[in-house]
Amino acid sequence: MTTDWSRERILIFAPHPDDETLGCGGLMSKAKDAGAEVFVQFFTVGDTADQSPKGFSTAQERHTEIKKVADHFRWDDWHMALPGDQYHLRLDTMARVDINKLVEQDSPLSITRLRPTVVIAPHRTSYNQDHQVVAEAVHTSLRPSDHRLRHHPKLVLAYEEAADQWRTDAVVPPNLIVGLRERDVEAKLVGMQMYGSQSHDHPHTRSELTLRSLAALRGMQAGVAHGEGYHVLRHLL
Repeated sequence: MTTDWSRERILIFAPHPDDETLGCGGLMSKAKDAGAEVFVQFFTVGDTADQSPKGFSTAQERHTEIKKVADHFRWDDWHMALPGDQYHLRLDTMARVDINKLVEQDSPLSITRLRPTVVIAPHRTSYNQDHQVVAEAVHTSLRPSDHRLRHHPKLVLAYEEAADQWRTDAVVPPNLIVGLRERDVEAKLVGMQMYGSQSHDHPHTRSELTLRSLAALRGMQAGVAHGEGYHVLRHLL
């Protein structure tokens, strides 16, 4: 399967700021260089106790990071669906029908309004409850129907993150490898560094060595130097 990224309008769903870079940083770099449009729909961000040096990051800090990353990857637009603490790390407490409506039609970057050609979402086997909720909402919103009545992106993918491998039912390897140039890998690493509150030294699932090692592993599996792994949910030829 080959994709002419210059012709694509890509919509990436990220439960939290940094998920899009962890899962799709290389693809975003490659696609933008080719001339693609890239949009990122975030769901939640709030004040969070974390493993950063100071042990805490604020929503304002995270928004500042997003703006830097957006400029770095040259996103065409991004949107935060549910800012604040109410649903941050608690998307599983929100009615599923309301999340589906955000994804399908209510958000400025909804599938109905944006009409993307490519949709990329988290994989449902993530251990993280917010990732599971977003994955299921996107899956429901892209359910089979008459394409004349509901927009059907021709390519639907699920991205992987190193931490997802913790799940015992996540051992099925990706069935699509996007080959990356060294510059795409570097762009991904720089983007992750811009999320200063979320990047960590090795050993950590968000360390530079982890991201570079996973890129080398996925590339090797496709016979190239570097790659990103995805699961194909739909591919309309």
